[in-house]
Amino acid sequence: MKISGFTMGKNVDKLYYPIKPAIMSILPIVDEFIVALGKGDDDDKTREEILSIKSDKIKIVDTIWDIEKYPNGMENAHQTDIAKEHCSGDWLFYLQADEVIHEKYLPVIKKRCEDLLNDKEVEGLLFRYKHFWGDYQHYHSSHRWYKHEIRIVRKDPEIHSWESAQSFRRIPKFDGVFYRQQDGTHKLKVAKVDAEVFHYGWVRPPSLMKKKMKALDTIHKGEEGAQKKETIYRNFDYGVLNKLQKYNDTHPEVMQDWMSKFDWKDDLQYTGKASKTRKKHAHERLKYRFLTFIENNLLGGKSLGGFKNYNLLNK
Repeated sequence: MKISGFTMGKNVDKLYYPIKPAIMSILPIVDEFIVALGKGDDDDKTREEILSIKSDKIKIVDTIWDIEKYPNGMENAHQTDIAKEHCSGDWLFYLQADEVIHEKYLPVIKKRCEDLLNDKEVEGLLFRYKHFWGDYQHYHSSHRWYKHEIRIVRKDPEIHSWESAQSFRRIPKFDGVFYRQQDGTHKLKVAKVDAEVFHYGWVRPPSLMKKKMKALDTIHKGEEGAQKKETIYRNFDYGVLNKLQKYNDTHPEVMQDWMSKFDWKDDLQYTGKASKTRKKHAHERLKYRFLTFIENNLLGGKSLGGFKNYNLLNK
């Protein structure tokens, strides 16, 4: 059995994505790791960060992003597909540049891949998610945040990254352009793996969070669309952190150096009332707070409705 790891990105280091810990977190169980690296700004050091890992398992594929050909976030999926196409494993393990796996899960993941290798009904593996917010001690258990996602898929030319690269779908006769296609596509049949993805995409200094949001909006809405939201970028506020779940367990060992750079605690609000001068985050809205209460207190954490981009098998 062979497992390939893969990811993609552009200006990753400049925008404070922990791509080095992300790659390192699964290197012990993959036979290769493919990075589709978009041409970034001159002051971006992503390539240097990746090469500093000093592993012959890592292969960088240089790319040029084209958000006019792939608008509405589809360039993320396109770049993910480029990395995926360079993978040679039986199983392909996708991590975004802000997703890290705890070392305690590696034996579990590898064994699950081995056990299901010859069960061709299983097209992918479904992971739990922990979404950290603001710092490394608080995370979301909100209805607004996805609780599971596909992160391992079989090597199959019909399986593609989908929409804005959050997930995957089977797309027969794919035209290679319209990653938001729904007609004629099929949700993957997946089995659960008893492992969790640590998502750090919303843990960075507020000033860099503004830059990340602007970069994401540019990918999804173009330069003009991003410019219309300029006031939001100038006023980013994580909100009151003690209203979130508190995390008291360990983080992945590969995150320790990255976490040591945490120096924006004084810019965060832990108690008191949320600012009335900013637009509420989605998880702060009454509708989602109500649904979250029902899920966490009456349904044992199970999701109440919502879209699921997979068909879960009882395996």
